[in-house]
Amino acid sequence: QVQLVESGGGLVQAGGSLRLSCAASGVIFSITRMAWYRQAPGKQRELVASFSSGGNTNYADSVKGRFTISRDNAKNAVYLQMNSLKPDDTAVYYCNSRYPYVGGNDYWGQGTQVTVSS
Repeated sequence: QVQLVESGGGLVQAGGSLRLSCAASGVIFSITRMAWYRQAPGKQRELVASFSSGGNTNYADSVKGRFTISRDNAKNAVYLQMNSLKPDDTAVYYCNSRYPYVGGNDYWGQGTQVTVSS
């Protein structure tokens, strides 16, 4: 069974920082693309950052320069360091794991709430 478990969310004031963690099990972690998505109330889920198995990273324009994604294959974990947080960053953040094949399986965590106060 595949499990993705997020942690590290919470309440922080604007300008503050949080670090999210995602622990994965049941996947061949080293060959997956790992990513963080977020969904704010009333809005669609959006890709925040991704980290391919080959080490390539991508970021949404709204978080470039503020967020950093990293992964530790030895620990089957992916992280999202979030700095200079803004109220617009408030959302539920989800960890995602995807095999890089057509029709490959796609897995999600339950999400962790991040709330940024003004």
